[in-house]
Amino acid sequence: MRFELDRFFVKICGVTSEEDALLCLGLGASAIGFIFAPSPRQVQPHDVHEIIKRLPPESITVGVFRNERPETVAEVANTIGLTAVQLHGNETRGTVDYVRERVRTVIRALPASSDHVDVADSMGLDYLMIDSDSPGSGVAHDFSVFRRRKFLTPVIAAGGLNPDNVVAVARDLPVWGVDAASGVERALGVKDPIKVAEFIENARWAYGVRSGPSEPPFDWSQP
Repeated sequence: MRFELDRFFVKICGVTSEEDALLCLGLGASAIGFIFAPSPRQVQPHDVHEIIKRLPPESITVGVFRNERPETVAEVANTIGLTAVQLHGNETRGTVDYVRERVRTVIRALPASSDHVDVADSMGLDYLMIDSDSPGSGVAHDFSVFRRRKFLTPVIAAGGLNPDNVVAVARDLPVWGVDAASGVERALGVKDPIKVAEFIENARWAYGVRSGPSEPPFDWSQP
């Protein structure tokens, strides 16, 4: 299922608190991400459930999993009320299919260097995320994969993005969204209000330059 949005998709990931969840959504983020995989920004399902209960009902919340049992992914997502899951490991097509039958929306994240990038359109995904080889490290990649091939699956760019370099990505590359975690922090796991605001504003401004004033907003409800 596609996110029903009419604007460029901007996800802020690695949210660890209710305060930051509300901050990011209040500043205009399309979605926020909670990391359940081993990570310095890892959070627990029970804690995220308590956060989600206090967010505006239309909020898009994404749970990030890595090489987790598909049964666990689906159970966690449906129990705590996630809008979507992001599979960020070596998940097989079978795992993706299992989760997609039980969860509203599935994002598959792949390193830009992965051989699977070339067959991503055949994986049955709602969205494809192209990330760096070291997710969450703040290390950017050259995004040349977007110049080597054209994707049919909507693509979200990630990997070392921050308020400065997101402009070139959103303006110059055929991406349908962007994602940031460490690039909008003031400390590990703590978001910086100024960086979050600048990231969202810069990403949407750059996309507006790319799309042009005469082009209508992108209809995320269409394939």
